[in-house]
Amino acid sequence: MANLFDPSNAPEGEPTEVVVGDFIQWKRSDVAQDYPTSAGYTAEYVARITGGGSTEIKFPQAAGSTDDYYLFSVSSETSAAFIPGLYHWQLEITQTSSGNRLVVDIGDFTAIPDMDSNQADPRIHAEIMLDKIETLLQGKADADVSSYSIAGRSLTKLSFQELLDARDHYRREVVQHNNKELVKRGKKSGSTIQVRF
Repeated sequence: MANLFDPSNAPEGEPTEVVVGDFIQWKRSDVAQDYPTSAGYTAEYVARITGGGSTEIKFPQAAGSTDDYYLFSVSSETSAAFIPGLYHWQLEITQTSSGNRLVVDIGDFTAIPDMDSNQADPRIHAEIMLDKIETLLQGKADADVSSYSIAGRSLTKLSFQELLDARDHYRREVVQHNNKELVKRGKKSGSTIQVRF
């Protein structure tokens, strides 16, 4: 494994998953071919968490960018402020002489919790929902009332069949996620079919 703190070892392309609080570094060579830094261009990523929010995260090009590539780095201090979740980003190129800007690429990344943090829940959304639904199905919730109204406000519970359908949906999501994680680590997923002739 290469030293990822060294800019010369920065991976090509954006990360798809980052741990909150980690140092992150990457480069983009393809963009530098069309918009070389020596020709008066700058690059910056702008990201925002899914669901909106007023916080815009910016990753300007880092020192060390050359005409061969744009280098981007995010300090541990900066990424520690990330809220775990899915972020959407856009890569903007600015022509310094005119101030004009172009969005040249878009994508997303997932910020996952740092296990060093107190109360970090490493489960994905599907696992959290599956646990909650299974708790309901185990009878922890009152089963004798399907809906009620108090002071003009009403609440209707899901039917047993709706809970079973939701449980099956989230189970599939959890299995898909776990299979992807196995494949990322170079292991066989549960969906591998082996045939011998």
